[in-house]
Amino acid sequence: MTLTITLSLIAIFILIGISGFFAGSETALTAVSKARMHHLAGEGSWRARRVTALIANRERLIGALLLGNTFVNILASSLATDLSLRLFTEGGIVITTVAMTFFILIFAEVLPKTLAIARTDRMALQVAVPVSLFVAFLAPIVSAVQFVVWRLLWLLGVREGAGQPVLTAQEEIRGAVELHHQEGGVEREHRDMIGGILDLADLQVSDVMVHRKNMEVIDGGGTPEEIMASILSSAHTRFPIYRDDPENIVGVLHVKDLVRTMVQRHGSPESLDIPALASTPWFVPDTTTLEEQLQAFRDKREHFALVVDEYGALMGLVTLEDILEEVFGSIAEEHHKQIPEGIRPQADGTYNVDGWVPIRELNRELQWNLRDDDATTIAGLVIHEARVIPEAGQVFSFFGFKFEILRRQRNQIMALRITPPPTEAVDDSG
Repeated sequence: MTLTITLSLIAIFILIGISGFFAGSETALTAVSKARMHHLAGEGSWRARRVTALIANRERLIGALLLGNTFVNILASSLATDLSLRLFTEGGIVITTVAMTFFILIFAEVLPKTLAIARTDRMALQVAVPVSLFVAFLAPIVSAVQFVVWRLLWLLGVREGAGQPVLTAQEEIRGAVELHHQEGGVEREHRDMIGGILDLADLQVSDVMVHRKNMEVIDGGGTPEEIMASILSSAHTRFPIYRDDPENIVGVLHVKDLVRTMVQRHGSPESLDIPALASTPWFVPDTTTLEEQLQAFRDKREHFALVVDEYGALMGLVTLEDILEEVFGSIAEEHHKQIPEGIRPQADGTYNVDGWVPIRELNRELQWNLRDDDATTIAGLVIHEARVIPEAGQVFSFFGFKFEILRRQRNQIMALRITPPPTEAVDDSG
């Protein structure tokens, strides 16, 4: 009798241990980083390859582990019930229920799952081999269970394979980076860089281009002295050249070509045909994505393109630097201030902003969260939200910000004062 009781107790504790193994394995393998395992598999880890193969079919994995866990828990409870009825004539069922609830909760659920959460990757690698064998062994039974489950779900209107991921891969990466940033594991600059890379496929050149009203162009009909004066007064190295109409671009002059010719002429600009030094302009549609334009710049080994709309009208220009700034932030020249041009901080915490400043630049530089889905510039955002072209002095409130129109020229907002919400209300302090 004593031997039977001892064997029953040993069997019960072994079954509770097996149940804990199944519970911990389920938690570790469902919470493991798929990207981390893929990286380790690429470095030659055969255990990581096993983990990757297991989580590739999570439905079968979870089905096998739940089947094993349910079986051993029921078997352990049955043995414990039989044992208690032998030892206790009265109250055996109550004692068994309380004791098994305690042992299963602590040793078969909470403890192994807590360990799996604390050592997810390590535990997933350790259990990969035995779980793989167990899943393969129960594959026929699990397949039968899955068949029954999907038939029942079909009666409820749920179709197999009809589910769609809630987040795209880009959104998952962005969310993971934002989470690690909030936890202090990723710096603000790195978060912005990764976000900028992910945005390249969604943004168009029209979102980052220099508008034609802000382009520095050269009149091809001017004298060499006038053209030289315009070039020397600018910080740029490439200049669109026009004839008759500033939007009639006939070439692009690179300062390097001009300097080379001046050296050959020993610094004499007289009778120099500067427009003849210009290269053929390259026009790109305004709907071209930044990813496509970046690849085009690489293929053509160019840094400069003119942007046109669907009717062929000049919209502006885009450079390689404009695209790189979407990833790395503002690339300041030696003569530039830390705050980008067009943004002027005020002593009272407000900002005087030129209307042409892009919303994305404000968000990046000031850590704001203004919407840029319906407008590219801050002036465009105010007009879109107000549904009118506001007059100077008018004040609007959108998204927790206050916008005061400072100056308007014809139908264009030239400058406005922006009052941000309190610091604690702004999304992320960086």
